[in-house]
Amino acid sequence: MLIDVHAHLTDPAFSDLPEVIRRAKAAGVAAVVTSITDPADLPKAKSIIEQYGGYVFLTVGLDPALLSEEKLSEFRSALKASPIVGVGEVGLDHFYVRDAPLMEVQERHFRECIRDAISMDKPLVIHSRSAGRKALEVLYSEGAERVLMHAFDGKVGDALAAAKKGYFFSIPTSVVHSDQKQKLARLLPIESLMLETDSPVLSPVRGERNEPANLIHSARKVAEIKRIPLEKVVEATSANALSFYRITLKFTSSW
Repeated sequence: MLIDVHAHLTDPAFSDLPEVIRRAKAAGVAAVVTSITDPADLPKAKSIIEQYGGYVFLTVGLDPALLSEEKLSEFRSALKASPIVGVGEVGLDHFYVRDAPLMEVQERHFRECIRDAISMDKPLVIHSRSAGRKALEVLYSEGAERVLMHAFDGKVGDALAAAKKGYFFSIPTSVVHSDQKQKLARLLPIESLMLETDSPVLSPVRGERNEPANLIHSARKVAEIKRIPLEKVVEATSANALSFYRITLKFTSSW
């Protein structure tokens, strides 16, 4: 029972979504958490979770590069407009945003997102590209507790410190070829890990579209790195995901 804790099923790359869902189920994926990063995608996301209720779950986020006050307001409205299991992905991106004044706006928006999640009692899914330590510092200062660091690209030492505070880290399918993700998987305890595809990106095969059915590659690589049975990886990461998102699975053969 694999759970893909972070994907983007509203992406235009998934024009064949019914087939993508069928392949995921056939590959042993019991649930997919899809995330939007632009409030404009909410209608499409709501349609997906209505069609695949109990299998696809939704988190609403805000791309850290969308820095307008209008987008922030739309994001906050979107949080209340649909059943969600989490807030995210939200966070910092110092790869695309490097101008100091814009970085300040980005941090302010991030803090507001964190506060919204805490007030709603929802977990946070964090984007922290080239800003891992800074994102963690902001989360700590805001008192965030239910946190998933998605595809974390920061230092393992910072990850280990966050794991001790109860933060989780999702290992993407790119772990197959990423030395940094392999190091993360090796040194973090299995109790702190979940699995994600981030599809359609971070494919286990460079240059190919990623999809939830590929999640098994993350599980197998983590099992290989940690030298533990695959079943233990699946059991532990799925239990972490269900508890973190507070979701209940519903099985149906109607799709």
